[in-house]
Amino acid sequence: MGSNQVQLLGAWPSPYVLRCRIALNIKSTNYQFLEETFGSKSDLLLKSNPVHKKIPVLIHAGRPICESLIIVEYIDQVWPSAPTLLPSDPYDRATARFWAAFVDQWYVSLKAVLMAEEENDKKAAAVEETKRGLGVFEEAFVKCSKGGGFFGGERIGHVDIALGSLLSWIRVIEIKRKVSLIDESATPNLFHWALRFAADDAVKSVFPDIHKHLQIADVVIAKFKPASHQN
Repeated sequence: MGSNQVQLLGAWPSPYVLRCRIALNIKSTNYQFLEETFGSKSDLLLKSNPVHKKIPVLIHAGRPICESLIIVEYIDQVWPSAPTLLPSDPYDRATARFWAAFVDQWYVSLKAVLMAEEENDKKAAAVEETKRGLGVFEEAFVKCSKGGGFFGGERIGHVDIALGSLLSWIRVIEIKRKVSLIDESATPNLFHWALRFAADDAVKSVFPDIHKHLQIADVVIAKFKPASHQN
């Protein structure tokens, strides 16, 4: 299938867009990446996602699919050749969907750490909540991986893509806010999983450069900083 039949609207810093790119890479699917400009929305994006007007949007044979986890499932179903992303067992599949949804719920506390520039109770609470969530993922990994190196077992699966897409932002937050989040002593399974995930061939080519990511983080912080904290 030619890349002109599969297009992905997105921007490289977005973890939601990264999910789709990794899924497409795992499936060895050729696609055209249409980069959106930060702070603006193209006519194609507005036309393709008129409800939320957000990236990512996958356009397959002229038809748009929106929302990152829905897109990842769509990719898994449309290109069903191995490796699959969701388990075949109904219970395992439901469990994977649960944890992927939990990732997006947990992401709220992670973003709160990024936006908390000052050392105060609010930042401390956000860090504590973020670490609590990582502890939950540590336990979930043991159950979901069934002795394998990934949440999906022996290879990257649905939950790996959902959580792994945030690893670059996690590292940015650790550097900018001087906190340790994925720590080998506190969450050893998660720590080594993160190394394996980032080193996978399907991930390496699209994983954000940390130096570029640090720069874009400053732009994001400035854009979404509460008005009372701006000069």
